[in-house]
Amino acid sequence: HDGAPSALMVNVGSAPGEHAILDGAPPAGEPFYHVENEKAGKQIVAHRREQRRKKESVQSGPSSVFERMKAKKLPTVKVVLRADVQGSAEAVKETLEELSTKKVRVEVIFNGVGAINENDVKLAHAGGAIIVGFSVKPVGKAAQAAEAEGVKIHTFDVIYEAADTITEIMLDQLEPEYIEREQGAAEVRALFPIPRLGMVCGSRVIKGSITRNSTIRVKREGKLIHTGKITSLRVFKDDVKEVKDGFECGIVVDGLTEVEPGDVLEAFELEAQRSSLD
Repeated sequence: HDGAPSALMVNVGSAPGEHAILDGAPPAGEPFYHVENEKAGKQIVAHRREQRRKKESVQSGPSSVFERMKAKKLPTVKVVLRADVQGSAEAVKETLEELSTKKVRVEVIFNGVGAINENDVKLAHAGGAIIVGFSVKPVGKAAQAAEAEGVKIHTFDVIYEAADTITEIMLDQLEPEYIEREQGAAEVRALFPIPRLGMVCGSRVIKGSITRNSTIRVKREGKLIHTGKITSLRVFKDDVKEVKDGFECGIVVDGLTEVEPGDVLEAFELEAQRSSLD
């Protein structure tokens, strides 16, 4: 069922007509999901209601955001899904795919009922997918095959936990964002061209510290001249990891050729942080 239903009918228990959980008045043709207990039924209803609300909020014109994303080359988390009953399988599939954002999408490439088996592992390996089991476990040699093929298997009994784990996997698909962290500055006092090293800037640290991992901005009277990584940091003839305020050192900056005494070397590091899905 591809539409946004106004109601979800869930039959609870094995006896016909024992009772049902209704999320509003069911229209003709609405699917009827069978689950084993009332807890599972309520879980499906709650998530379908929430996902329906999200879907309605992002729809614009004849195509949904998810449909438009399919046409773009976005990082994709592919999923082979197994669940204990068809109703749960459909609900989990919808929940996972609706986690898709403008940066990363989720695609369930197979959705079936029953335990996780070796064929699921083969399919996941061929499609570059992970396996998600909802209220089911691997059987036979499935777990062994998954380990051999490098296929990840995630099993859950609660739909919220499945959504949280897939969200974490989605975040791992994104390139990190970098924040600039200021470290310190040094003033160039003298220049020593050395063939095997390059232009050594004899400098005095005037603020904070300079580290071997620093990136350097070379400035002259406030104007940016060059930016590059430190390739050598020495105190006298010794390679060092850090030079602090007030001490002198020799600094070589990758690609730096135009430098003069009095230039300022501003040191900073780029700190990686996790991107957001928004």
